Amino acid sequence: MTGAKAIVASLEQEGVTTVFGYPGAAICPVYDCLSDSPICHILVRQEQNAGHAAAAYGRISGRPGVCIATSGPGALNLLTALATAYMDSVPLVAITGQVPSDQLGRDVFQEADITGAAEPFTKHSFLVKDAADIPRIMKEAFYLAGTGRPGPVLIDVPLDVQKKELDFAYPDSVSIRGYHPSTRANPLQLRRVAEAIAAARRPVICAGGGVFSAGARPQMQSFAERCGIPVVTTMMGLGLMPSSHPLYLGMLGSFGCSAANYAIHHSDLLILIGTRAGDRAMRQPGVLERRTRIIHIDIDPAEIRKNMEANIPLVADARLVLEELCETCQATDTGMWLAELREKQGSGAPFSDRPAFVNPHRLIAALTQALDSDAVYVADVGLNQIWSARSSRIKEGRFLTSGGMGTMGYALPAAMGARLATTARQVVAVMGDGGFQMSMQELATLCQHDIPVKMVVLRNDCLGLVRQIQKQDYAERYEAVDLAGSPDFAALAQVYGIRAMTISDNDEIDEAVQALLAGEKSFLLQCLVSPDEPAV
Repeated sequence: MTGAKAIVASLEQEGVTTVFGYPGAAICPVYDCLSDSPICHILVRQEQNAGHAAAAYGRISGRPGVCIATSGPGALNLLTALATAYMDSVPLVAITGQVPSDQLGRDVFQEADITGAAEPFTKHSFLVKDAADIPRIMKEAFYLAGTGRPGPVLIDVPLDVQKKELDFAYPDSVSIRGYHPSTRANPLQLRRVAEAIAAARRPVICAGGGVFSAGARPQMQSFAERCGIPVVTTMMGLGLMPSSHPLYLGMLGSFGCSAANYAIHHSDLLILIGTRAGDRAMRQPGVLERRTRIIHIDIDPAEIRKNMEANIPLVADARLVLEELCETCQATDTGMWLAELREKQGSGAPFSDRPAFVNPHRLIAALTQALDSDAVYVADVGLNQIWSARSSRIKEGRFLTSGGMGTMGYALPAAMGARLATTARQVVAVMGDGGFQMSMQELATLCQHDIPVKMVVLRNDCLGLVRQIQKQDYAERYEAVDLAGSPDFAALAQVYGIRAMTISDNDEIDEAVQALLAGEKSFLLQCLVSPDEPAV
């Protein structure tokens, strides 16, 4: 078969059923073979959105999502999505077309060194030089993307390689020299962890997105319950514990909850699981290092001690570690500690009223209370992300957002990918008017492929978070944050044939949420929010 056919056959061997992409001349052989495959191709309206959709598909399914683009600008448009997936440790395989091999390096039409450009934020990249290598490369790409610390892998395939013939045989196994991710915990270190937990009186678990990557959500909850240890999460860890769980204190960090931050700074044992302890979560790691004993559990050894010292480092798969800890650890005497923390838990974000505007905290609280228990909530980046993190009430579903890279325009394409990967009935994308306008062309994709997504646009007619920074730090010298000229987003959705409505008062919230969630079709709810509504 041809190299292009081998690529499609390899996708089928990997169990891929859905891919996201945008064709071009340099990838046409692959698209021609896709037409004979049962794999469903979702045509996005811009390549970056194919990457976000595939990444969200991977986050929900637990298997690498797949996106496809052509050479040059098509491949380059994937870079932001690759960086977003890399920062959040998301399994993703990106396949790009490339100019013919004999024209590489000659600056021909639509040539770009995509493997070089993407090197800083891919787990690995391949430039295919021989069609016979395609089965092995495809097998290795999926293995690399989905094992160890997950991440994006790029496969760049010149046009002539796609057309060459090979004898296809898909490998049964993978052997990559130098790549042997640790999964089992060192028994000595595991014993030290158990002893530290037994001796602690004010322990706290800080869990991040790596717990989701490891498929360790139930194990982490069981571990916390068995030992009676309170839990805080990073933004990427939101949803690991139901918001109503008695041991859950909320999100920590600069925009986090007071009880979560109090717990971190007054603990005698901090257990980091699947988190890099970045600057948004831990503003003063040095202070913690001096007065708190720290356990850091992560599958990536590069993360251990990168941002914070660890007294007991443990490089292993979080799910396997937590399973062993559930067997060896006993309940600790944390009654007084938990009572102290409950006193610090407030009522949440302020539900202030501003005439002619919707309070976003009221809206998000009402929305998430009305969602099914397994619903997927996708937040964009900006004020809407902070409001969502503070006021959403996640039950058993998932909370998706762009954490490490903070990529505006993420929510709508990610919601598309999540909707195609989940069995949940409801997927909601919550966006600001700035982020929505970065990907609103994907309304057409929703309609073309009949992908039902519930959309909320929190409209304050400005780049709200940047405006707030300018207000606080730059003497209210507002520059380049006014989004005047934006359309009526409800009317825009209706042009696409999507039902929509607009609200501008808190009294309309309950009725609007009911209308948003009714039925099985896409719906857009535009909410007018004050430009002076603060982050917290």
